[in-house]
This record gives sequence, C-alpha cells and structure tokens, in this order.
Amino acid sequence: MAFYVVQFLTGLASAASLFLVASGLSIIFGVTRIVNFAHGAFYMLGAYVAFTLTERFSGALGFWGGIVAAALVVAVVGVIVEMVLLRRIYHSPELFQLLATFGLTLMVEDLVVLIWGPDDLLGRRAPGFKGAVDFFGQSVPSYDLFLIVLGPVVLGILWLLFQRTRWGILVRAATQDRDMVAALGVNQKWLFTSVFAVGVFLAALGGALQIPRDAVHHAMDLRLIVEVFVVVVIGGLGSIIGAFVAAVLVSELNAFGILIFPKISIILVFLVMAVVLIVRPWGLFGKPEAPARRSPGLTVNPWRPLTANERIGALIALVAAAALPFVGGNYEMTVGSEIAIFVIFAASLHFLMSVGGLASFGHAAYFGLGAYGIAFLAKWAGLPMVVSLLLGPLLGCLGAAVFGFFCVQLSGVYFAMLTLAFAQIVWSIAFQWVEVTGGDNGILGVWPEKWAAGPASFYWLSLAIAALCVVILRLIVFSPFGYALRATRDSLLRSEAIGINAKRMQWTAFVIAGTVAGIGGALFAYLKGSIFPDSLGISLSVDALVMVLLGGVETVSGAVIGAIVFKALNIWLVSQTDWSKLVLGGFIVLIVVGFPKGIVGTLEAVMARWRPGPPPSKSPLATSRVEVAE
Repeated sequence: MAFYVVQFLTGLASAASLFLVASGLSIIFGVTRIVNFAHGAFYMLGAYVAFTLTERFSGALGFWGGIVAAALVVAVVGVIVEMVLLRRIYHSPELFQLLATFGLTLMVEDLVVLIWGPDDLLGRRAPGFKGAVDFFGQSVPSYDLFLIVLGPVVLGILWLLFQRTRWGILVRAATQDRDMVAALGVNQKWLFTSVFAVGVFLAALGGALQIPRDAVHHAMDLRLIVEVFVVVVIGGLGSIIGAFVAAVLVSELNAFGILIFPKISIILVFLVMAVVLIVRPWGLFGKPEAPARRSPGLTVNPWRPLTANERIGALIALVAAAALPFVGGNYEMTVGSEIAIFVIFAASLHFLMSVGGLASFGHAAYFGLGAYGIAFLAKWAGLPMVVSLLLGPLLGCLGAAVFGFFCVQLSGVYFAMLTLAFAQIVWSIAFQWVEVTGGDNGILGVWPEKWAAGPASFYWLSLAIAALCVVILRLIVFSPFGYALRATRDSLLRSEAIGINAKRMQWTAFVIAGTVAGIGGALFAYLKGSIFPDSLGISLSVDALVMVLLGGVETVSGAVIGAIVFKALNIWLVSQTDWSKLVLGGFIVLIVVGFPKGIVGTLEAVMARWRPGPPPSKSPLATSRVEVAE
C-alpha cells in the first residue's frame, strides 16, 4: 500500500510542473487564439537559463533567485518574440501561427545546442530539499513534496490574479469576446503582450523547477509539448482550473499506467483525450468556442482548372523530372524518390485542408499505417510487390475511415486535437506492440522486387505514382463531389439547407486523404527497406503541415511545390551545415511573415495582376454562390 501512495505522490509532483506549463499555454490560447507550438521551447529555455544562473551566479542570486530570474529572463524573450513576430500574424489563420511557432521551435533547438552544447546538463539539488521523507518504509524526495504544495499555491495565485484584478477581468473578457473588449477602448496589443509574457513566465518557471529532478537536454521541448496539448484540451482551452485537474489526471495516468496497464500505458492519456473530445469537445471545464476566424482554404475566389499552356508546362516539368536518372547519380535518384513520396503525402493533406477546410494534426498516422501495411504483406505474407502496393495502403484507408468518423463530428482546433489524439494512439500501439510491429526496433528487410530495386527504376515508379495521385486529387477537386465539399467548407448551414450531407462529405474526404497518404507510406517502406514508429509520429505530421502551408494552402496544387522545396532544402541543409534546424526554422518564419500565401499563392497573386479577365465580384457572398452553383 505504501508503494502506491508513493507512486501517487510522485504523480502529483510531476503534475505541478505540467500544470505550470499547461496553464501558460491555456492562457495564451484563450486570449490570443495562438496555437503556440513554441511553448515547449520556452519551457526548455527556462531550464537552460536556470541551470546557468544557479551554477555561475549562485553566490549573487542563490538557487531560488536563479530559478525566478530565469523565468523572468525567458518572459522578456517571450515579449520580444510576441512584439516582433506574433503581432504581425494575429489576424492570420491559426495554422499559419502554428507554422510560425514551429519554425521558432526549430530555431531554439539549434540555438540551445550552439550556446550550451549537445550534452545533457545535470542541475544541482534545491537547497533545503536535498533529502527524502520516509512514508511507511518508502522514501519520497522532499523536493517532490515541495512541488506538490507549489501546484495548488500557483493555482490560487492565478485565480486571484484573474478574479480580483482589473487586468484579470480584461483577460477573461478577451477570452470570451475580443472584439467587444477592443470596442470598449482596451489596447489589445499590450493586453496580448502581457498575457503572452505571463504564459511564457509560467512555462519557463516549470522548466526551471525541473532541473533538480531531470537532466536538461535539447529534446525536452518536443517531449513535453504533446503532453501539454493533451492537458489543455482535456481541461478546456482557457480554463486554469481545468488545466490543473487535467495535469493531475494525466500525471497519475502516467504514474500508474505502467504498473496497472503496462502494455497500453502510453496510450492511456490519448484515449482519455479522445473520449473527452468526443463526449465534451470543449473540455471538462471549458466553454463552447465562439465561431472561429476564417481558416485557410476558405478562399472566395473560385479555383479554375489548368489552362492549355499550364498543362503543357506541367507536362514539360514532369518530363524533365523523369530525365533525372540520365543526368544524376544514385544519391540524386534516392533523394528524388523521397521527394516524390512526400509530394504524395503533402498533396493528400492539402486536399483535406484546402477543399475540405479540415486541418489535421495527425495525418502521419495514415502514412505510417500504409507503410506498416506493406511490411505486414510483403515481409510476413510474402505477397508480390504489385499486390502489396495495391493492398498495403488499405490499412491507411481503414484507419482514416474509423478515426475520421469521430473526427468530422468536431471542427476547428478540436478537430485538429482529436486527429492528434488518434495519431498518438496509433503511434503508441506501434511502439509498444513489440510482438507485431517490432516496437522501436521496427520491421526490417522490406525491399522492393528486382524489377524496382534499382535507384532509377524505383525513382520512375515513385514519380509515376506521385503524378497519378496529384492528377486524381485535382480531378476530385473539380468534380461534383469537390464542389459539394467546398460548399460545406464555405458554409455548413447553407450546404445542408440545399440537401448536402456535410458530415458524410467530410468523412469521405478524410478517407480519400488517408488512403492517398497510405500510398505514400507504402512507397516509403520500400524506399527505406524498413518501417519504424517514427513514421507515425507528430513530427512527421507537422512536416506535412509545413509543406502545405509553404506551398500555399489556398491553391489547388501548392503542396507539390511546398513538398519539393521543403524536402530538398531540408536534405541539403542537413548535408551542408550542423545548424540545419536554425536555418530551416528561420526560412519558415520568413515565409509566414513575408509570404503568407505560400510560394504558389504568392506567384499566382503576382501573375493575376498581369492576367486579363473580368473584374472581381464586389460581394464575397455572390462569388461563393457562383462557386457552389458550378
């Protein structure tokens, strides 16, 4: 019994730091509506700065002074980031904000390695809390008991701050209706800046308080951010009490899951998140979200099929790409095959986002399922490569059909979070079901047959399938189904009023996108000769989002250019510099701030100025009606 009590207390100690970070993210999202992927980076910076201050300036500041000073320093950094970067994109769609903060995360990951080195750093023990307390023969670190007390204290301070101060009242009002707060004469810029500073301070404080418990390393941001998103979604976006309750729930599930359900311990928190989103989409303590701003893909200008000249240009580009084996070596053809595969992956997500208006944070699940489908059929069943390529992606199709049925019941950020939850469940199963998937050892020896084994042969195969997938998706965009799907995207109520079953349309689009992603995953398994759980991970899903937004989400085929540029730049940077994340992150931020329409969207805007045609409609509503009627 004493062992379980100690395990419970350990969970509560972990919940304190998790609550600090999650409450900061919840506050920031509640007011600014920024999906701040860089919140984990501020947590990591808090730990690194606290390590430096407590080691080198311990005489002047002391340990606790160093902890608080580190949080303040990182908060100042957060204010600079908010004023220089985020103020420029507050009115942009949420996914562009996600992309900018993801680029910022990449930059911070390389910056901390540049400043503090790649090795793990071990912080000193907290003064006065170096020992342990005996609980019926079991030792509990006294620092853990301090954290257990600190959590409710911080919760009380935040409650007083938001309930008993004028600033707190304005923040709560902005959470409910920002436009009304602005109409009352409140300076939104400085309100947003102060909220961001408080949120970053809490994240940095959570990281600083971890140095006596864990090693400080440059991967701790991504390890934490997914768990923080889970806590915020379960508790309710914008709810401090919800963040506290959810942090305790998640931490205790982590503490006891490994003991009670060792086979599914990693899945538990994501199962809870999925159930909460399905039953109560706005979280345990949250409130239904107000109508969201127009999301990317909701363009009022009707898309048009390619002109004859554009088709000739696309064909020439395809022929030029097919000529690569005649001028390039094996390395270039391998890189070309990988780029073609990721064109398929990005195009599938782009179809879901641009035509369906559905932004998935877990699209890698179907890419990875397609890859595992190939591994099961080719490695275990011994089926021929052609048969495996036809049947393997069906595993991605099946996953998309099951998960999509629940996901399309939601919208906006809740839809995105549910896709993330399902993707993490699939990743957890692949990671822990060692008997079937090999766990983190993966499934090896998945090689193509002799006719496709050569670099040139496999490149031509990948290029042909990529071109076919892109063409099919374009045909769907301009089919009656595509027009009906775009009608549900532009106005759900209006589309249902004219007899369109919106949920069925969105579910069908979800299945199509998942199947195409599975095709990309199937080719990826043959390209690498193996499959690992990383192919299902959140980092790959974020890569797909970056490709789509980089190319231009409000275009029909922007993902093709986005995938080519992103993968080529990524591969080239890794081979040319040790600071590839820093350069790539800076490039992503530059694209978001300077070219928010993406590469293709920007080019189309420039070309539209020179293209003769009828004047644009004065009424966005009239344009939308024309598009739906077509």
